[in-house]
Amino acid sequence: MSWQISMKLGLGALDLEVDIEGIRQPTALIGPNGSGKTTLLRAVAGAFTPDVGRFQIGDNVLFDSQSGIDRAPEQRKVGYVPQGFGLFPHLRVIDNVAFGLSAKLSRGARRSLASKQLEQINGTDLANRWPSTLSGGEKQRIALARALITEPDLLLLDEPLSALDVSARRSLRAHLAQHLSNSETPTIIVTHDIRDVVALAATVIVLEKGRIIQRGSLDDLRATPANDFVAEFCHTEV
Repeated sequence: MSWQISMKLGLGALDLEVDIEGIRQPTALIGPNGSGKTTLLRAVAGAFTPDVGRFQIGDNVLFDSQSGIDRAPEQRKVGYVPQGFGLFPHLRVIDNVAFGLSAKLSRGARRSLASKQLEQINGTDLANRWPSTLSGGEKQRIALARALITEPDLLLLDEPLSALDVSARRSLRAHLAQHLSNSETPTIIVTHDIRDVVALAATVIVLEKGRIIQRGSLDDLRATPANDFVAEFCHTEV
């Protein structure tokens, strides 16, 4: 499924202007802190309204300033995993994971699907825990499971593995790569870890001060890095 994100958005000191598109291959957003990566994801998810722009996934237009289209976040079929996890403190883990499923399903059916999703991320033992009792890494795994279970048209991941220890990060990265390969879900991932780019075989887009300064494969960036940040990122030991 193809997707397109085109927008201009002024937010505080940030002046974000981007025009990107993709098909099935995951897209990795990299760049210095404050370059607009998280703001871009949040705008696509519906948290910010661009001044001008258009978001489209396949035939589904999520936002179009010219036509006056601005779908509510819950109508966008976008799975979003924020840095802060976004778990509901009053729901146990299994109900957090099941939250995005259709209300047309019975509670038992939603919980059954959530259990299967937890099993896939080795989180079965967390099902009846409260979010307040989870470690940062466990919260990150649950947030990812909740996004994946809805089978979104577009998946937005904001440093989804950053809170995990090395072993858990390796395991969940492999699971995510396999899931995306099987489902062919269009995905945009913000990362500071070259291993995420390699595992997902992602196309890379480099943001700096709200602008795209380079895009291409990891090999492309290695051959002609746009700046010192890109050069350092591409030559980090995998």
